[in-house]
Amino acid sequence: MFPPERIVCLTEETVETLYLLGEEDRIVGISGYTVRPPRARREKPRVSAFISADVPKILALEPDLVLTFSDIQAEIVRDLVKAGVNVHAFNQRTIPEILDMIHMLGAFTGKAREAETLVASLVEGMEKVRAESAALPLRPRVYFEEWDEPAISGIAWVSELIAIAGGDDIFDDLASRRSAKDRIISYEEVAAREPDLIIGSWCGKKFRPEKVAARPAFKDMPVIRDGALHEIKSSIILQPGPASLTEGLAVLRDIIHARAHALAEGKSPGAGTSRPDVTVR
Repeated sequence: MFPPERIVCLTEETVETLYLLGEEDRIVGISGYTVRPPRARREKPRVSAFISADVPKILALEPDLVLTFSDIQAEIVRDLVKAGVNVHAFNQRTIPEILDMIHMLGAFTGKAREAETLVASLVEGMEKVRAESAALPLRPRVYFEEWDEPAISGIAWVSELIAIAGGDDIFDDLASRRSAKDRIISYEEVAAREPDLIIGSWCGKKFRPEKVAARPAFKDMPVIRDGALHEIKSSIILQPGPASLTEGLAVLRDIIHARAHALAEGKSPGAGTSRPDVTVR
């Protein structure tokens, strides 16, 4: 059936996008990790985690289309396809691919014009931040840690957002590697690249600046001495959808701009504007 009337979304970014397009009535099931928009959790049944799903529950919803994300959900896709369900697996890892995902959801639901408007708004917001960031006195070197043990960094869309917000991702050379296992790095490599700023976003658990600061490889790093360690909630930066391009980027901008000005003025954030136990909400 086109457009599909009963859609199950197994990741948050497609839920968020369909709500933004005004097509939430088509959604009949969502991921348990969905937090955006908040009312989705009240309005829609939860049918999956991230790497697992309740396939019988999904089938009982009689979906016309199930939307998934990445090879990590490949087994779920296989089971649904074997059961005769139409499935589309997104795999967006860069900002252009996120925008393409929005365009595609607009096409799927007969809302191409609304999708174009949404994309234009997101691009305008990013370009505004890029222009603001061009006026910074310097570009801080940023270490963004998406997991701690093992340390993982260089996720593509975050690397791109760091650049828009006025920083330089110290592991941007890893951004072309789509799999997390191919972006594992050592703490010694982090220290060798001398970041000015550390941002943590550990998916599923709270970032602990004091644990990061206690790593032996980090003991002589000025960034640790200055206490320039911050957290960004994974829900607004590690979901490759609109939230990352809006809320996530806004927090990145604030952190990076503050650090850039502190470095340019020779101020140590440890003196009062930031401490190792600071988290950004």
